[in-house]
Formats: sequence, structure tokens, C-alpha cells
Amino acid sequence: MAKTRPGLSSAKPKPGKKDLDSYTIRGTNKVVRVGDCVLMRPSDTCKPPYVARIEKIEADSRNNVKVRVRWYYRPEESLGGRRQFHGAKELFLSDHYDMQSAHTIEGKCIVHSFKNYTKLENVGAEDYYCRFEYKAATGAFTPDRVAVYCKCEMPYNPDDLMVQCEGCKDWYHPACVGMTIEEAKKSDHFVCSECSEDDVKRSQNGFHASPVFDAKVEPKRRKR
Repeated sequence: MAKTRPGLSSAKPKPGKKDLDSYTIRGTNKVVRVGDCVLMRPSDTCKPPYVARIEKIEADSRNNVKVRVRWYYRPEESLGGRRQFHGAKELFLSDHYDMQSAHTIEGKCIVHSFKNYTKLENVGAEDYYCRFEYKAATGAFTPDRVAVYCKCEMPYNPDDLMVQCEGCKDWYHPACVGMTIEEAKKSDHFVCSECSEDDVKRSQNGFHASPVFDAKVEPKRRKR
């Protein structure tokens, strides 16, 4: 059975409820609606706010407003824990739903698709991304497989700088190809060891080596 967020009590529906189109966050002029993503106050102030998607907004006969939310989990909250390829702003959309007091909403945020997040020029405090759905009870992920890159064969972490090989077009972590971060940032061209060996073999067999690409390939923080 899915856990209940610590410090946030679930509430059973009561008669006399009415659905609301929106709710204004207490102490602000920010309006949230169904489908919006929000930051919710944890009981432990040392922890970061919880992130959830609003599924429903309702008020009872006393005008107490509650929201039905679908929780996002941070990697460290999942059964498998945080791994090397998980980004600092990565979240998992879980199958864990709760009814919570609307007063626990602290602010709004944006949970981007992974593709859209990698296209952001600047990542703000309110920006997160999600590429997996997560079953809280079993720890299973959907999809259960993603593309991997580099010699280390790890999924892409948009927080990590990577360089692209001009030959095979694959992406590599500088450390995995014997480069420092500073060297990668200053590099105008990069060819991986496998493509370099292929060029040498072609030259030895009487074939021309691969031509120098006209396009300048720069180290990138994100995969395009």
C-alpha cells in the first residue's frame, strides 16, 4: 500500500462538498487550478517542499478547501534511492494520491517533460522535470528502459557536461575519456578513441581518414 507523506494527513471525503475551479494560495495572489503543479509544505522544515499535481479542488460546507493531489517523488524518496544519472531537479510521477488541506500549498512550480527541460536556456528554482512514472508500492518505473550514453553506459543527466564525438555523434562524460571539465569546455573538436582507431585503420589500408568537419562542435551541458 502506498505510503502517506509524513506530516501530511489524508482526509476522507465528506458530504456537502462542492468542486472549485481554482484556489488562491494563502498570503499570495497566485492562483492554482486543476492540472497545475505545486510545492507543498512538509512537516520537517529542514526538508525541501513536496511536489504534487492538483487533480481536484473542493470545499466543504464550512468553506474549508482541500485538494486531491498526485505526488511527485524525488529520487531519494524512491525505493531504489538516488543514482548517478538522476538530475538535481528530477522527479518521478507516482501513483500515490492524497487529499490535503489547500493551506499546505506554498507556491507553484513547473514540471517539464525531459525533452523540454533539456532545451531550457536557464533553469529556475521553480523548474523540475519528469521522465519516469513510479509505482510507490513496488518501486517499479515506466518506462523501465531508457537510452544510455558514453563508455559508462549511463542514462543522460542534464546536470552533467558532455562532449559529442564528431565521428559517431555519441556523447561522452569528459572524465570517461580522460578530459577535465575545463579541457572539455575549451575543446573545439572531439573524436572518441574508437573513431580515432577507425581513422588509423583506414589510413593504413590506403583509405583516406575521415575529413575534418566544417561545423564546430562545442561541449554541451545538455544533449540536443
